[in-house]
Amino acid sequence: MRIDIVTLFPAMVEPALATSMLGRARARGLVDIRVVNLRDYATGKHRVTDDYQFGGGGGMVLKPEPIAAAVEALRGERSRVILMDPRGRTLTQAVAGELAREAHLILVAGRYEGVDERVSEMIADERLSIGDYVLTGGELPALVVTDAVARLLPGVLGGEGAAERESFAAGVLEPPQYTRPEEFRGARVPEVLLSGDHARVARWRREQALWLTWRRRPELLAAASLTDEERRLIEQFERGEAPAAPARTERDEGHGRDSHR
Repeated sequence: MRIDIVTLFPAMVEPALATSMLGRARARGLVDIRVVNLRDYATGKHRVTDDYQFGGGGGMVLKPEPIAAAVEALRGERSRVILMDPRGRTLTQAVAGELAREAHLILVAGRYEGVDERVSEMIADERLSIGDYVLTGGELPALVVTDAVARLLPGVLGGEGAAERESFAAGVLEPPQYTRPEEFRGARVPEVLLSGDHARVARWRREQALWLTWRRRPELLAAASLTDEERRLIEQFERGEAPAAPARTERDEGHGRDSHR
């Protein structure tokens, strides 16, 4: 897969792409991520990429010509052009999965007061937002999209099926996770995780995932794929029957309280 990020500020983007998971994935050839300087596609002595708004108003707007030139130079038969825009549809795990099936993404990062409307009407295939808030530019959203998409590609995460086990992948949040030491400031790792009983651990994790989702993001359960047993668990939660707390402290035990209460 190839991802091109079109931006006025490559220096904001390149360091993030050169480190950690994305850096390793690029080095191993698992994903081809390129940073494209929008100014290289501007014309004239000063390579101007922005101008004042027609009709008045504060702030500058990115001109359509440089963006069109950049996209046309990059676009192939299987390219999908995405304008990072707070007015677009919201990035979700499902959307990331959809984009991960594309052969080539061109992510256009806006700047200043925005982008000439003709870019979204005539050049971009769609607008995409990472949330209901406004940032100073589209570079960070483009990086978020790149990270969310790249980690779904085969081999990027390393572990077989690692992406499928994470929050939102199955429509629910991830269960609690623990590592050494077994006890930290009086809070112990749940006994079930030390039992060596893989079937029991799997059941516990699924129960905890459902519990956390029901408490924190109950709207996700409406679209989640649940078994009859899991639906019965949700009904128990609704009746006030909570599962055992994931970790207990000596203080909690002394007062007979679960840590989730």
